[in-house]
Amino acid sequence: MSFTDADLIARVLLHEDQNAFGELVHRHQSPVRGFLIKMTKGDTHLADDLAQEAFVKAWKKLGSFRGEGKFSTWLFGIAHNEWRMNARARKEIALEELDDQPPEPEQADAAASSHLRLDLAEAMKALTPAERAAIVLCCQNGLSHDEAARALDSPLGTVKTNVLRGKEKLRRKLAP
Repeated sequence: MSFTDADLIARVLLHEDQNAFGELVHRHQSPVRGFLIKMTKGDTHLADDLAQEAFVKAWKKLGSFRGEGKFSTWLFGIAHNEWRMNARARKEIALEELDDQPPEPEQADAAASSHLRLDLAEAMKALTPAERAAIVLCCQNGLSHDEAARALDSPLGTVKTNVLRGKEKLRRKLAP
């Protein structure tokens, strides 16, 4: 019998069941880690550290999960906040950049690999952090715009705009 996320959360809250929380981690670690890899522009070590911090915070704050949305939405929100705090601490991004200021465009190497995955990863680096987060959550992880807005703690219209702008930038970057 397979337990739902809600069942596992209840077991954790009622019995401090570490195995139930371990199952939640197992279910959600790949999408959270993938999201953070995109947000850190491919730095897998940093993404792993941030994912671990996000799950530790989720364990500590699980009692604050109200169940109004999906557990994954709440978890992506924690992961996004971990990334933002780390980026600020490392002074890699300014607060203004988080508010949709585009980064300096980088010249793509004409001889870059023709593999779509590598091209897409490179194109994703040209997006603002807000656009990248919205694209990854909505297009890669299947969250609705509303769920992504909750995870990113952003207005719904802003998330929709970031998805549209991000897709357009990706189309231009990936055009033959």
